[in-house]
Amino acid sequence: MTTTKYIFVTGGVSSSLGKGIIAASLAKLLQARGYRVTIQKLDPYINIDPGTLNPYEHGECYVTDDGAETDLDLGHYERFLNTPTSQANNVTTGRIYQSVIDKERRGEFLGKTVQVVPHITNEIKERIQILGKSGDYDIVITEIGGTVGDIESLPYIESVRQLKWELGDDNALVIHLTLIPYLSAAGELKTKPTQHSVKTLMESGIRADILVCRTEHELSEDLKKKLALFCNVQKEAVIQSIDASTIYDVPNMMLEEGLDVVTLHKLKLLNTVEPNLKHWNAFLKRHKNPKAEVTIGLIGKYVELQDSYKSILESFIHAGAENEVKVNVKSIHSEYINAENISEELQGLNGILVAPGFGERGIEGKIEAVRYARENNLPFFGICLGMQMAVIEYSRNVLGLKNANSIEMDPGTKEPVINLMEDQKNITEMGGTMRLGSWKCELVKGSKVYGIYGKDTIDERHRHRYEYNNDYRDVLEEAGLATTGTNPETGLVEIIEIPEHPYFVGVQYHPEYKSTVANPHPLFVSFVKAAHEHSK
Repeated sequence: MTTTKYIFVTGGVSSSLGKGIIAASLAKLLQARGYRVTIQKLDPYINIDPGTLNPYEHGECYVTDDGAETDLDLGHYERFLNTPTSQANNVTTGRIYQSVIDKERRGEFLGKTVQVVPHITNEIKERIQILGKSGDYDIVITEIGGTVGDIESLPYIESVRQLKWELGDDNALVIHLTLIPYLSAAGELKTKPTQHSVKTLMESGIRADILVCRTEHELSEDLKKKLALFCNVQKEAVIQSIDASTIYDVPNMMLEEGLDVVTLHKLKLLNTVEPNLKHWNAFLKRHKNPKAEVTIGLIGKYVELQDSYKSILESFIHAGAENEVKVNVKSIHSEYINAENISEELQGLNGILVAPGFGERGIEGKIEAVRYARENNLPFFGICLGMQMAVIEYSRNVLGLKNANSIEMDPGTKEPVINLMEDQKNITEMGGTMRLGSWKCELVKGSKVYGIYGKDTIDERHRHRYEYNNDYRDVLEEAGLATTGTNPETGLVEIIEIPEHPYFVGVQYHPEYKSTVANPHPLFVSFVKAAHEHSK
């Protein structure tokens, strides 16, 4: 029986150093050598999942096929590896404690005092090993959120210490990602913060096996020697991670630094196959050498924080490379759009994407943007709430239903063209109760989307509570708003389009969750193509 190997990625000195990108890049290299790899994220916050978190707090909430609302890092894992993640790939402190408390209530601990050690740590260790014990993976990479030394990370760090001891050095290793700051006044890179971070890790009983150093300047050989000596690692295990122009450069940079070779050596795994990055590098070449460029307006209400629309922005990178077009995304706050300034705000755009979201703030601006795109033949793509705004706009301005609205924005509306879904009506809890995960959708032959997907039935991921009201479907269809995709079980309208328009497509699901480097999403590819046509 083959033993699954475990790699733990911890962070020090500062948050937001890119543990997720390093984990995904290493996983990509190991996958390119023929190993079966998956990545999971352990998040130290007490929320059960990011489902109820404001995007300003935590960036976007990513959704998996099996309906898990997860951390946005899982998006990176899927985009890099082109393999789906699941409930098991994201664990939070809230989920750990909830599980332990439930067991205590059921009497499973036989009257013992329930403590952080061993009960919480045992639960964490179990969660870490679920994917490994499935038999589907040779290597499981576990990214631990937060920074070493944080109070909330302590149970995770202790669990890693225990697991490393239980599994043995050949089966588990720790990669510590730190920052080497540059002091411009002194004109030099400083290693002291990293030394302190490694020391903090050692105080918890864990020795870092590999040190990955984020830096703005090249690390000299002397500096690497110094880090190796004072941080108790081998010199070849000091890996430089210099700032990159795109996250998609990082696997190649880690390959150059030998991160995968050191990792395989420490885990006593064979290192005979050279990594095959042919497709990856073909994508990078197209991405870096576009033949044209387009500007697309992203109409949203969380635009101040880039991470709020992370998957959408990455999907544009994949689709841009596929079209050999550079996509410039211009973020436009929907709260500040109105009938007076709309043409000025959307000037010079080759297409607009009206983004997903919740709540009534900025809604009228989104509706105004839809109207402008519809009337001016500007390529339009609406996702989730963006699709619902298109239905409202069409109902108001073409059908003449001036009071058309969504129950979400106006619970007393006389014309509820967007309604609360039947199975959502008695739900009082917010978290994990929406329509989530992958659902089937049947496409109408001869429609634009049928041509884009090239098949009758598709599977796409959802995250919504409100839906297109089928009571209005016939009148809207007669007025020219075609329904071209529906869920076969529920009759839920999934896709709308205006056939006469150059490109006017709204979808109830989230295509951005399924776009990867290897498989750019067809809707984004076709939308960028339409924007490129418009730019000519």
